Amino acid sequence: MSSIATSSTRHAFIDTEIGTLTVVHDDAGLAGVYFPGHWTNPKPAVFGRRTSEHEFTQIAEQLHEYFSGQRRAFDVRLAPAPSQRAERMRAALCSLPYGTTASYGELARSLGITAREVGALNAHNPVSIVVPCHRVIGADGKLVGYAGGIERKQRLLILEGALPQTPTLW
Repeated sequence: MSSIATSSTRHAFIDTEIGTLTVVHDDAGLAGVYFPGHWTNPKPAVFGRRTSEHEFTQIAEQLHEYFSGQRRAFDVRLAPAPSQRAERMRAALCSLPYGTTASYGELARSLGITAREVGALNAHNPVSIVVPCHRVIGADGKLVGYAGGIERKQRLLILEGALPQTPTLW
């Protein structure tokens, strides 16, 4: 997400099963989905003006469908990724099927970069859930490194069936 809001940048709050999400949109498309306490949450000034959830009907409906188990992939226009590397990472994340996971190393090998670079790019994914960065796990199967918090990552993976209801991963 750009560090400067445009006059068309706007945001709304959408209540979900894992907390109230701040959803940000600009002329180019969906620019951000942030959790309360998100590690890489930009300053609120870049969210633009606050508007009602009604202006975000498409993403609000798709998020509610996802959390009710009726949606496996999102169909919304995304604002461009901030760099070509981030765009490649976004494409790799979106190619991970619902209910599956991949390790940082596996993604690194597929992208020709290091696992550390995958971690850095993944940590700065501005459209959490929609671009499923929660599907990336440690090489040993442990849940690590999620800007929305490990508990939320666990809940998303349980929802998708990628983890048992009572995992003992950490």
